Amino acid sequence: MTSTAPYHAMFSGAIGKDYEMLKLLSPLAVEMSRLVGVTVSEFPKPPGQTLHVVELGGGTGITTLSILAAREALHVLSIDNEPVMQNQAKQNLQVWQQQGKLAFCGDDALTALQALPNASVDVVASAYTLHNFPNTYRQQVIAEIFRVLVPGGLFVNGDRYALDDVDLHTRTTQAEVSGYFRILVAANKLDLLEHWIVHLFSDESANHIMRETLALEDLAAVGFTSICLSQRCQVNALVTAHKPH
Repeated sequence: MTSTAPYHAMFSGAIGKDYEMLKLLSPLAVEMSRLVGVTVSEFPKPPGQTLHVVELGGGTGITTLSILAAREALHVLSIDNEPVMQNQAKQNLQVWQQQGKLAFCGDDALTALQALPNASVDVVASAYTLHNFPNTYRQQVIAEIFRVLVPGGLFVNGDRYALDDVDLHTRTTQAEVSGYFRILVAANKLDLLEHWIVHLFSDESANHIMRETLALEDLAAVGFTSICLSQRCQVNALVTAHKPH
């Protein structure tokens, strides 16, 4: 975490070490990571030309691997400022790093994006990262994503997009929390249960929650077009948006 980053190290402790538990806690998150990779694979770039991808919040490499599988000719810059998680990704994905298809950056998302040239990236991809940011920070990140994308470039994000219907969203989240208790109590991981509940309180707080309509309006406000929310399942959804030519 750089000293200028406005959010704390949510994944630096028990969550970072046990992030694979996410596959049990939220199988929909794993599916969203897969869909991000599929979306990247469909980006229209001539065969043989390198597709330049920036991934925000690479974590342990679940979504990174899905992106790397998208096509042969690509380069991924995976950004994550949590060493506990990024070190796992470096170990898990060292083959691609050795092949020159993958590089890592340990800066926070905004700092890393600000260091990139204008119109230098084909795709910015992410899964379950943007919802962690405070709203004002997220808006700055979105503006930087738009800046670094080439004309015609793609932003794809599989994430927690809160339902506009607040009552339905609350009931859905309550069911999610019940699942945390069922799985983690059975696994005797009460420390991890505590961390996930605390993390969820942050996700649902007024200055963090990424409400669907407002989130799409933020994308439009910086200039994105063809904005689409799809694959909605509970609080999870896939959002795509394009920078105009």
